[in-house]
Amino acid sequence: MTVALPSHFPPAARLYLMPIGLGSARAMAPMIADGTALPLAGGPLAFAACEVAIRDDRIERVAAGVADIRSWAGRIGGAAWTRVARLFDGLSRPRSQSNRTVLSRPQLMGVINATPDSFSDGGDHLDPGAAVAHGRHLVERGAAILDIGGESTRPGALPVDPAVEIARVMPVIEGLSPLRAASPNLRLSIDTRHAAVMRAALSANVDILNDVTALSGDPDSLRVAAGCDADIVLMHMQGDPRTMNLAPAYEDVALDVFDYLEARIDACVAAGIDRGRLTVDPGIGFGKRGPQNLAILRSLALYHGLGCPILLGVSRKGLGSESERRLTPKERLPLSLAAAMYALDRGVQILRVHDVAETRRALDLWERLNDS
Repeated sequence: MTVALPSHFPPAARLYLMPIGLGSARAMAPMIADGTALPLAGGPLAFAACEVAIRDDRIERVAAGVADIRSWAGRIGGAAWTRVARLFDGLSRPRSQSNRTVLSRPQLMGVINATPDSFSDGGDHLDPGAAVAHGRHLVERGAAILDIGGESTRPGALPVDPAVEIARVMPVIEGLSPLRAASPNLRLSIDTRHAAVMRAALSANVDILNDVTALSGDPDSLRVAAGCDADIVLMHMQGDPRTMNLAPAYEDVALDVFDYLEARIDACVAAGIDRGRLTVDPGIGFGKRGPQNLAILRSLALYHGLGCPILLGVSRKGLGSESERRLTPKERLPLSLAAAMYALDRGVQILRVHDVAETRRALDLWERLNDS
């Protein structure tokens, strides 16, 4: 294909690659073999073209084939060649968990809010017994991960003292731990932005630290994460829950989120954290309003270039339309399922959801359609 890639690459420019025209890796196997297509993150999808974005004093975008991009980068050389090679490696390399288990199938992370004020199910699972029973239910319905949180981070939420958060989550983590005997692949995640809560949860052998501040909100969080073996979810959030959705502003929201997550990955690696332990989450609804959330969703494939699994938390969230705003969170299941299928079509590896049974059925259908 003939493309209009630039004749030079400005020294201060940033380059991004977003796979487009995704299809079945099995069907595209001959193209993968001859180098004109690449597998997407080692999963069931592949791509033969990308949207190339170059950001300098302005942002230019052009669609080009994989082979054309490689050829162009080879002619330009220097920073363009290095960047393209790094992004193609990130886009195509298989994803694995810290135990080196390859993420060959999408996984569901079930949500357990041990809080009185979550946006989606406030108070339903504040009682530890109710939270543990709910966790068992989610595992029976197909959750591979349980994400336990003791502090609401909904828009406008006030911070919770870590001691209160610990008192909420530890009985739940301890109550769910026996499930591992019957479900050895089950993983427990602590959803917190506080190092003290991370330490407490790690003492109960949680498998994942899920931090909405990407280990930047507490000065000790990075140290705690570096000193353990747990996997880590780095999420993008602009501002904090109290103010994040009042007036979020970006130059280009998709690219700005990519830059932030790339910087946080680099900070983690510099702190001694193996890149293989990291997962990224673009943070739908966290410092992003309607059009910004949609822009992130449209650009999901971009974030594979970070070389980490992608987690998406869009369940029960309003995405900006007036009709959605009139619905309660529990009435948004059709929207959540539509967003989940859209994300799966862009190679997202982990879906963080409230409605596990319904999403499991959608995921099973998606796998059959894609012959995974």
